[in-house]
Amino acid sequence: MNFPLIMLILLVITGGISLLDRFALKRHRAPEAQGPWWVEYPKSFFPVILIVFFLRSFLVEPFKIPSGSMIPTLLVGDFILVNKYTYGIRLPVANVKIMPINEPKRGDVMVFRYPENPSMDYIKRIIGVPGDTVTYRDKQLSINNIPVKMESNGEYTYIESGLNYVYSRRFLESLGEQNYSILINPEVPDMHIAGVRPFPHRENCSYNDSGFTCKVPEGNYFTMGDNRDSSSDSRYWGFVPEQNIVGKAFMIWWNFGDLSRIGLSIK
Repeated sequence: MNFPLIMLILLVITGGISLLDRFALKRHRAPEAQGPWWVEYPKSFFPVILIVFFLRSFLVEPFKIPSGSMIPTLLVGDFILVNKYTYGIRLPVANVKIMPINEPKRGDVMVFRYPENPSMDYIKRIIGVPGDTVTYRDKQLSINNIPVKMESNGEYTYIESGLNYVYSRRFLESLGEQNYSILINPEVPDMHIAGVRPFPHRENCSYNDSGFTCKVPEGNYFTMGDNRDSSSDSRYWGFVPEQNIVGKAFMIWWNFGDLSRIGLSIK
């Protein structure tokens, strides 16, 4: 469901009826008389729809985390807020940038339209920006041939769908200006080569059983989930084009299962 498109259609319909009533229909009834229901209802809803459309299109948009690919940073069931203007002002629905502001940085947690199906929204961490060479071998990340700093931080256990317990090792990783936690499961292979699909600029990447190396093309970004061995990300379906960017995740505003997470900033 394309919610922005639905909101735009409702905005046009309610706004059009409001204008029609103000400049045409109102002249044909008594000064204090109300119009028919099909006029009064759209007129009353128009200001609300306008405010919601403006907020979601240009300021902040809420999302719900549906999977565990970003554990431990984001948990299944977290409701998050995404800053829509950090990376530039974009036209609603078309998602065309009309005013550049900031460029995405390594380490940012970004929401974007899934390249293989733009009707779906994905959330991952930016690992590589245009021009970077991203290498991931033996579960060690390197950017431009420089290993990313990792510090062991104990173990992490969570329940996967199907009530299966997953035991992983937790590490603190430092990338750009961000310091964050990642999970690595030593029992899972470094790469599932069979899961790599054809994608634009596939020739920029080389794979083997121990990992991969990718050169990020201009106008694209390389993303990975913090739950490294349980994430479908750029390793398997390719780069994120700039025009697919939705915004930067910055806060958890609700979680029904863990109220202590409310208000946590996303790093």
